[in-house]
Amino acid sequence: MNASLHFTSLALLAMLSACTVGPDFQRPAPSPSQHYDQAAEQHFAMGEQLKGDWWSAFRSPKLDQVVRRAIDGNLELSAADATLRQAAASVAAAEGALYPQVDFAAAGGRQRTHNGAEPSVANVYAIGPRVAFDLDVFGGNQRAVEQQQALVDLQKHRYEAAYLTLTGEVASQALLLASANAQIQAVQTLLANDGKNLDLVRSAQVSGATTQVDVSLAETRLAQDRTLLPPLAQQRDAARHSLSLLAGKGPADWIAPDFSLDEFALPSNIPVSLPSALARSRPDILQAEAELHLASAAVGVATAHLYPQVVLSASLMQAASGNGGAALWGFAAGLTAPVFNGGTLKAERQGAVEGYNASLARYQQTVLEAFGQVADTLQALNHGAEHSQAQNDALRAADTSLRLNRQAYAQGETSLLQVLEAERAYQQALLGQIQVKTARYLDSVRLFVALGGNSAGVLDQAVALRRTSKTL
Repeated sequence: MNASLHFTSLALLAMLSACTVGPDFQRPAPSPSQHYDQAAEQHFAMGEQLKGDWWSAFRSPKLDQVVRRAIDGNLELSAADATLRQAAASVAAAEGALYPQVDFAAAGGRQRTHNGAEPSVANVYAIGPRVAFDLDVFGGNQRAVEQQQALVDLQKHRYEAAYLTLTGEVASQALLLASANAQIQAVQTLLANDGKNLDLVRSAQVSGATTQVDVSLAETRLAQDRTLLPPLAQQRDAARHSLSLLAGKGPADWIAPDFSLDEFALPSNIPVSLPSALARSRPDILQAEAELHLASAAVGVATAHLYPQVVLSASLMQAASGNGGAALWGFAAGLTAPVFNGGTLKAERQGAVEGYNASLARYQQTVLEAFGQVADTLQALNHGAEHSQAQNDALRAADTSLRLNRQAYAQGETSLLQVLEAERAYQQALLGQIQVKTARYLDSVRLFVALGGNSAGVLDQAVALRRTSKTL
């Protein structure tokens, strides 16, 4: 009868251990939105998923090499990888609480006894194993494991976000470097033209066709245009240094190659995932989702603390005192239940619930901001195309005006001031064209990044590659 009662009690405890209190996490429902914004003259593949490395759409082998070098050497990625492994170790540590805990204890000393006819002193010792098992009746330990696993997911998505940020920044800095080189070349051409104009005016002064005032104007124009070079050189050097740092090297340890805008092709057909798919692929949204899961598990942990805790323990000891010894064993079941704690446990659970509500609001805000970022970038690309067309028209008109004014000045039909004004207009149009072209490229980079850059799963690829390299 006692054995039957013992078995029934254990079966009841086992059934109770399957009860896990607290909410079961459910992924937020996909967004019902089916578009970002209405846009004209788009060249985007709506509803399609990006495949492969997004930066390859710019068709620059040199960019491919620099991005790969940055991925291999970037220190932020290395830190994110180590942090992820740290979180995985925390999961293993939390899972240990789901299994029996076995300890080995030993103690020894001298003991004086006063209850005999004469006081006696003897050596005493005890040695043996002890086993304890938390039945986790209400699933507090399981929720703690769930909490740590959500933290692993969070760190994984942070790695993906760091990867996406890195690749986007490398592409942007490469384009800024190429833009600076193009603008420097354009300014150098303008300086050469300024020099020719100065020679022309000085020749005209010698022949008496013009005055020193015109010579002074030409000299002033040349001096003003020379001031354009230092800022562009600074932009070039800063972009090159940034590429070195992104690759995990000092500016003097590795120098990035020079880039030219002609080496890049503007992506003509960009896959644009719908909002419902974006929420399942963009790292910052997945981070917010992992934080929501983390908060949900915290509610479960706090709820479990409101219920009793049942622990089984057993021990087997070899003990001795003086010249006698014996084997001692024991089995016990312990129950601990909260009775009064000043409302602490209920307040902790309520705080966890409010933390979940806050995480849910942050998740929803992150999704909205992601949709807005994609919509803004799509419109920027469309308006950038309009701006580019207008800038090309302005450059052609400025080039025609400059050519006609130079011919008229050579024939004495116009003044030097008109030539200088035509040169100023041409300079502004030429530099404006380069800047608009650069902006279109950078907006394309921002769109790829806003769409998540196909960064989901890059960590798994990195782990597989690391394992393969260790095997070889």
